[in-house]
Amino acid sequence: MSTGVLRRLARLRGSRGTSLIEAAIITPLLFLLTFAIVDFAAMFYVYLALENGVSLATRYAVTGNVMTDPSGNALSRTASIMSAMRQSTPTLTIDDSAFTFSHMPPGAAGFVAGTGAPGDIEKVTVRYDWNLLTPLLLPFFPSGKISFAVDSAMKNEPKFEQ
Repeated sequence: MSTGVLRRLARLRGSRGTSLIEAAIITPLLFLLTFAIVDFAAMFYVYLALENGVSLATRYAVTGNVMTDPSGNALSRTASIMSAMRQSTPTLTIDDSAFTFSHMPPGAAGFVAGTGAPGDIEKVTVRYDWNLLTPLLLPFFPSGKISFAVDSAMKNEPKFEQ
């Protein structure tokens, strides 16, 4: 190497703009990492909220009770279970089409659609799509969403009457 090139390299090392260049390289990576952490935290929150909500909805379902709407009319059993789920997950907007109800009668080999009767095993399934925020994570998930499917099963009890 010639001495001229060495002098130029030595001059670059001491320049004042290196901190700005380093910050320009590191800042986007830091933001990307921060938003990816927030994205994963939000995904875990959604999953845990859905798990808790479907468990509480199934616990409500096995009682056989129904809720009333604001005008005082009784809701259907499925609408009552959906309402119980929505009350336990107020930060999520869950569409009616996300719910699936099935039950297994005593002695049966598999689940059939519907909410069932006392003595049946009740299963509530909820499917939910969460949109990702971080662009770098989008290629790892089809259509930029992660789909959650949570379910809970419990035995229906006879309705308690006082």
